[in-house]
Amino acid sequence: MDLKQIEAFVRVAELGSFTRAALALNMAQPALSRQVRQLEVQLRQTLLVRNGRGATPTEAGKLLLAHGRGILHQVTLAQQELGTARGALAGRVCIGLPPSLSRLIAVPLAHAFAQQLPQAQLSLIEGFSVRMAEALRLGELDLALLYNPTPGTEWQVTPLHEDALVLISAATSGKASRQPITLAQLARLPLILPSRPNAFRLLIDQQLLALGCQAQLALEVDGLNAILSLVKEGMGHAVLPAYTLDSLDHPRAFTTRRIISPRLASQLALVRCTRRPSTATQDQAAQVLKTVVIGAFKSQAKSKLLPARPYRASTGEWPAP
Repeated sequence: MDLKQIEAFVRVAELGSFTRAALALNMAQPALSRQVRQLEVQLRQTLLVRNGRGATPTEAGKLLLAHGRGILHQVTLAQQELGTARGALAGRVCIGLPPSLSRLIAVPLAHAFAQQLPQAQLSLIEGFSVRMAEALRLGELDLALLYNPTPGTEWQVTPLHEDALVLISAATSGKASRQPITLAQLARLPLILPSRPNAFRLLIDQQLLALGCQAQLALEVDGLNAILSLVKEGMGHAVLPAYTLDSLDHPRAFTTRRIISPRLASQLALVRCTRRPSTATQDQAAQVLKTVVIGAFKSQAKSKLLPARPYRASTGEWPAP
């Protein structure tokens, strides 16, 4: 295998077409087809199923696609390191953000990145924590903000913030709708939750199981915008961080209620994969990301006259509620 063959295969698999991949790589289609075919001969595997509508990866092709993306990413990192040796913090940094948080920090992060790393390129990818952890392993992401990351030697984890989950409902009149709700009471409400293994869903299920009950599911939906739209229509209730509503056009369409007995607390951390080398550009990007996240939560807490609850590195613990 050589890099040209791997790049040719990855582009065809991603774009689903030899024609589109040839345009993206600025090469003739026969030459591209020859590169992919040589790779298949060397590996003794059929990597792509060719048909009139394009090309789709086989099971072997899907496996190579995951590795191929990681290989190409590592080559890019090597090129960036060489650039850094010449004194320039340049290259591409790919950061994963959870959907509930990207609304809050995407814009300030982009501004801060442009100011502090003007020669670097920022890519922001939204995803749930479990999927982003896998992307970190494969080298598809350089950094990610994950909720409740699983401890392990493969991760470099920097805790940033702890936030309580709240019950989000469609706006209704009446004082009772804004009163705190116990977790046992919440279990009797129709809930719209992401499917497992979403970090929030796992936390909710674990805490309910400890009380000897389980969630009453109205719907399982793996999309933040869809969840909030369904809640707004009165199809059920969501359990998310309160800041999820901060950047909505019509936040007054919803009400929030604190969850008590017990409180549902979710930890947010900056995570990197220790299996993969990092560049100076990534190190600086991690500092930018950390500063933006902590600053965003402080501003959000101040605007609501609520205490911010950042992680205290001096004690290694989350402050008590």
